Amino acid sequence: MKLDTTLAMGSLQRVADVARRAEEMGFAGIFTAEAMQTPFLPHAIAAVNTEKVELGTAISVAFPRSPMVHAMTAWDLQKASRGRFVLGLGTQIRRHNERRYSVPFDPPGPRLRDMLLAIRHIWDAFDGKHPLDYRGEYYTHDYIQPFFNPGPTHYGQPKLFIAAVGPYMCRLAGEVCDGIHIHPFHTVRYIDEVVKPNVRKGLAKAGRDESDFEYATTSFILGGSEEQQNALANIARSQVAFYGSTPSYKKVFELHGWNDLQPELQGMVKSGRLAETPELITDEVMSEFWVRGDFEEIADRVRKKYDGVVDRIGLYLPVVGGDNEAEWGEVIRSLAA
Repeated sequence: MKLDTTLAMGSLQRVADVARRAEEMGFAGIFTAEAMQTPFLPHAIAAVNTEKVELGTAISVAFPRSPMVHAMTAWDLQKASRGRFVLGLGTQIRRHNERRYSVPFDPPGPRLRDMLLAIRHIWDAFDGKHPLDYRGEYYTHDYIQPFFNPGPTHYGQPKLFIAAVGPYMCRLAGEVCDGIHIHPFHTVRYIDEVVKPNVRKGLAKAGRDESDFEYATTSFILGGSEEQQNALANIARSQVAFYGSTPSYKKVFELHGWNDLQPELQGMVKSGRLAETPELITDEVMSEFWVRGDFEEIADRVRKKYDGVVDRIGLYLPVVGGDNEAEWGEVIRSLAA
């Protein structure tokens, strides 16, 4: 099982040191998220300051950039990293697209599918497989001069992942992508009963084999002393409450019979009681979302929960630069073995 980390560097000046340290600790991948900072700029620095760790976005918000912009940015990072880049895209929700980014959102599934096919087409054009001539429902790319064509990377094409929760996006990942970013708001049962069956439908539609596909997720892995675990647990509980208030994710709760939980959380958020929402997330609920244990047992507990479920797992809470790097290094080596 590959173990990944999140590049939460705070400042671009720290990226080189954090990326080198993550590689030295043995992490398989370093991923960025599009939240308070752009997800791509850090990887330009990390690419030229590391040698073997994979680098990727988990995720970049898809629709604010055209397929050509995504394709060229990923192409540059694939060359800079010498073949180690993973372009991970996600739709985000309507409010962010329309009110934060001022871009169209509907219909998110078909629009993302068109974008993914366009990116694949553009990369093939860069590789000289055919002229640029993509005409989709939402995107058209049919003009490029040699001066603007970067040509092959000489390291192959980047991997292409998407974030998915619902059945449509899971099928889309299987049909078009190299892997899937399963949201940290997940349970193993949800992966087994919803994510994987739909990914397999997409793979079958495209005539592809599951052995060429990667299941990736991020998990609330709480390691350390009881005091350290409790401190991390408070953060994890707040995040589960935050994610759980979103209607898009209610099916995860409903699968476990917690049908009223998402509407209750959403109502509290709408009434300005966001800070109180973690009170609704019981230990019974959290046991489905986190893995807890001291440093001697946490690797075994991660394996017990996720072996055979996912191919790679990321730490939701970053540990590079923390007080327990040596202990986490042992956990990483144990999982890699």
